[in-house]
Amino acid sequence: MESFNYFNYFTEIEEYFWRKRGAHLLVSPLDWAIVETWQKAGIPLGAVLKGIDRAFESWGRSRRAAGGRQLKSLAYCVDAVLDAASEAQEAAAGSGPEVKSARPAAEPFSRDELKGYLERNRSRLHASAEKQRARHASIAARLEETAKRLDDLAQVADSPGGLDLEEFERRLTVLEERLTAALSADADEESLLTIRREMDRSLAPYRRKMSAEQLAQLERQYTQKRLFEHFDVPRLSLFYLT
Repeated sequence: MESFNYFNYFTEIEEYFWRKRGAHLLVSPLDWAIVETWQKAGIPLGAVLKGIDRAFESWGRSRRAAGGRQLKSLAYCVDAVLDAASEAQEAAAGSGPEVKSARPAAEPFSRDELKGYLERNRSRLHASAEKQRARHASIAARLEETAKRLDDLAQVADSPGGLDLEEFERRLTVLEERLTAALSADADEESLLTIRREMDRSLAPYRRKMSAEQLAQLERQYTQKRLFEHFDVPRLSLFYLT
């Protein structure tokens, strides 16, 4: 995925969906999780937008649209987006080898923006660790350790020469995964049940339209998002820099 599309992925999809709906709505946790699953699967932005177009066309022919109901969630677009992604992949496979440019791609944001992002997240991790220290000592320790790792990455961002953003993102993803495991292990049962009930209500209208694999991935993304919100922990991925 091109660097511009990757680091502006959510904003592009969000704004396009709003334009198709003709209304500016708050994005639900379910929609956030859906976009994240597309991003992590490497689905190109163009395929997502094409799938959204097709989903709206299908909705427009449905009885629900005839009854005045609006398409409210990206969950309705999942199948159409996956179909568009498969078509894009087949077209790319038949187009011959990709010709790489000899000129390196420009970094999608400045080093100062990157360092500022790391510093904001480091500060939030320290603040969250202080809140959790009394009740969840192990979570507080993990948050402090993660903040230290962000300090290390900030030094990498300060180094001269080109920056391998893919490797940078991999390291941030590992930190997020370790945080998710720690939060899941230490969260109280009632908080986890609340997240599960909320997720089940949000997914109920769409479960029959998704495969078991799609649902499992979406549930992981949804749970991660809500756990981070519950413990006031920032998302670390460069996906959130913008």
